[in-house]
Amino acid sequence: MGRLKLFIENFVVYGIGGVISKIVPLIMLPIVTRLMPNTEYFGLNDISVVIVSFGTAIAVMGMYDAMYRMFFERDEQEYKEEICSSTLGFTLATSVIVFLILILFRNFFARVFFGSGKYSNLLLLTALSILIGGTNSIVSAPTRMKNQRKIFLVTNTLSPILSYSVSIPLLIKGYYIIALPLASVIAALSMEIIFLILNRRWFDLKKVKWKHIKTMLYIALPLFPNFLVYWIFNACDRLMIANMLGNDQVGIYAIGAKIGQVSQLIYTAFAGGWQFFAFSTMKDQDQVKMTSNIFEYLGLVSFGAGMLMTTMSDFIFKIFFIGDYIQGAIVAPYLFFSPLLLMLFQIACNQFLIIKKTWPNLLILSFGALVNIAVNWVGIQHMGIEGAALGTLCGYAVSIIICVLVLERMKLLKVSKRFMFCVLITTLYAIIWRLFLMEHKILSFGLTLCVLAGFIMLYFKDIMSVVKRER
Repeated sequence: MGRLKLFIENFVVYGIGGVISKIVPLIMLPIVTRLMPNTEYFGLNDISVVIVSFGTAIAVMGMYDAMYRMFFERDEQEYKEEICSSTLGFTLATSVIVFLILILFRNFFARVFFGSGKYSNLLLLTALSILIGGTNSIVSAPTRMKNQRKIFLVTNTLSPILSYSVSIPLLIKGYYIIALPLASVIAALSMEIIFLILNRRWFDLKKVKWKHIKTMLYIALPLFPNFLVYWIFNACDRLMIANMLGNDQVGIYAIGAKIGQVSQLIYTAFAGGWQFFAFSTMKDQDQVKMTSNIFEYLGLVSFGAGMLMTTMSDFIFKIFFIGDYIQGAIVAPYLFFSPLLLMLFQIACNQFLIIKKTWPNLLILSFGALVNIAVNWVGIQHMGIEGAALGTLCGYAVSIIICVLVLERMKLLKVSKRFMFCVLITTLYAIIWRLFLMEHKILSFGLTLCVLAGFIMLYFKDIMSVVKRER
């Protein structure tokens, strides 16, 4: 299979599966917000999600990416089964440890995260989500690594449908605090059982090998802090808003983030197909040029999509939401663009993973996280929830700039001058939109079309080359 066809097929097929799992929650969002009496309940649920992401990162400890890297190291079936089994054994142990810590001290953690010990039941469901989520990604990994795309499509369709089949009746009955977390636990557990049955031949605790665990930890441990830094990007804004503005503002911010993260559909499509493509082509002679081209092309898609979101945010919120939730429109453009910047960062920093040097990722992301926190601290005080969204965007932007500069110096990435020109134009557009065009949607949309036309002209030969190749 040609590399272009391999990349597009994985992007599209895994994208469809990821889109299904993301688009159902987006469709249900207006219904959920209308069933909840105020924004505080949605804020509590969002903080629960933040804790789950943190606990899961600790439980997995970077082993998912390490398993992916080692799986393609050799072709022997026995070796691949040992890699999968060893990863599951390790993450099962760490997931249980994290779960027990949260359960034993649930009243303390409930006060720390939710502001009151009365939310200990919510903390219990949060801990269960971590226990299941820590191993869920591992047991489903062989499905992706063997490129079994039909199974991926079916399971990603069933999961959100099952989740909302549970949560909506609970919300109608007034269980506002536990409805969404409990539904997530049930759906995740169901998916884990399904994947354990489908992938059972890949996992056998008798095949756990400490030598493989040590090798994967060599790759994973430098990655582990990266996941914690990712968590800071995704979580510190919520926690800082909760402490500085209150849980009701967290709820408004969370709705803006949910709509803004429509771009997660693009990111999920990329993430689902990227790892298989990247590691299966990592030994190609023109790998650097190929990766650089993908970085640029998806960068242009990201810029264009981000500009379009700036013109549509207010319109979307006024159609689908009521009351205080409409205020979330201000943060949506920032948080729409942030996952796309994360996608570009992961394309670039994957070059470090290929040469088995993962520590630069940590240093670069850590600096970006510090920028994020600093902008959050100043921005929330002066701009409210918009300041938090700006902090996330700035943190990722700084991380990408540093990553590209380092990789170019190492000759692992080459970014063209025309792409740098597009970056400059996009930055100027963002400044002009925020200062002058937020209230002038027609002018904003017209400027967006002009900029997109310019991008197409700059990359017209590349576009035509791809079209002709596909024919």
